[in-house]
Amino acid sequence: MNNKNIIFRTAILFMIAVLLGMFAGCFSKSNIENIEDEIIIYDPSDGLPAPLEDGYIDISAEMVPLTEFPAMFATVGMPSAPGTVVQQNEKALIDMSNTKDGYVMIRYLNKTDKELRVQIKGPSGEVYTYTLKKSGEFEVFPLSDGNGTYKISVHENVTGIKYATVGSATVNVKLNDEFAPFIRPNQYVNYTSDSKAVKKAAELTKNTKTMLEKVGAIYEYVIKNLTYDKDLAESVKSGYLPDIDKVLEKGKGICFDYAAVTTAMLRSQNIPTKLVVGYADGIYHAWINTYSEETGWMDAVIYFDGKEWKLMDPTFASTSNQSAAIMQFIGKGENYIAKYLY
Repeated sequence: MNNKNIIFRTAILFMIAVLLGMFAGCFSKSNIENIEDEIIIYDPSDGLPAPLEDGYIDISAEMVPLTEFPAMFATVGMPSAPGTVVQQNEKALIDMSNTKDGYVMIRYLNKTDKELRVQIKGPSGEVYTYTLKKSGEFEVFPLSDGNGTYKISVHENVTGIKYATVGSATVNVKLNDEFAPFIRPNQYVNYTSDSKAVKKAAELTKNTKTMLEKVGAIYEYVIKNLTYDKDLAESVKSGYLPDIDKVLEKGKGICFDYAAVTTAMLRSQNIPTKLVVGYADGIYHAWINTYSEETGWMDAVIYFDGKEWKLMDPTFASTSNQSAAIMQFIGKGENYIAKYLY
């Protein structure tokens, strides 16, 4: 290795180390929420965790992805709950009418001040844990694992950190197409036809002719108009959900917000996009994958510089002002390990 390469690699490592040190508070695992869940009836065939000795199982809600630095809409339609296929009791309603479109809709039927959770386990074996709002309105949850059998359960807080199962369902899913879960709104990528983000995406892309141009226009807007919200990163708690229009209005957010805004804007333009939560160089983080007919799924590759695609992580690209060192880190897919897809 020549001296220039040694100096360059050292500079990259030094810059990343400095940036990580500056924002070490964003990486604290104090945001991890450990929750235990009471299972009223346990069936080993459900594929969910077995009860502990005291009859409870452990549900761990992941920390909120915070890190600032590494370690044609109308044709799709909005989600709906027509009630043709449901699992319901006096407390919870799980509407599975549109599983072919990659989602279920769930609502809690009683007034409550108690914390609520939803768990979804698909064919990958990964258990997704969500916070269910107490409003009594339907919320959309994606079936991110594609075709196969899903176990769905709703949980209500009993006391302290213990939860009881108040509803469950099993459904065999056969999607209309592989993009179904990643072209519509859901709880994490929450938008409607009236959302400001959707209107802004339409404005940004009105003169574009290709998918690549659409992606480029939206990407450039996000990284130039959002800044990292360090105050939110220090105070946010597990269960945080991005409010896409509020993020755009404030002009700042954590990496979860960056990814959610970008995903919503791209999906509203009929571009299949995955909001991915996982680890960037060992740090809990969020980024996006997108799809084109020319390349197929581009895992963590969405930045197009006019000649080739590069990995585009909206948070890193924006907060680093696209410095050479950070862009080189972003350009290496092995630095990213996906855990959840939304």
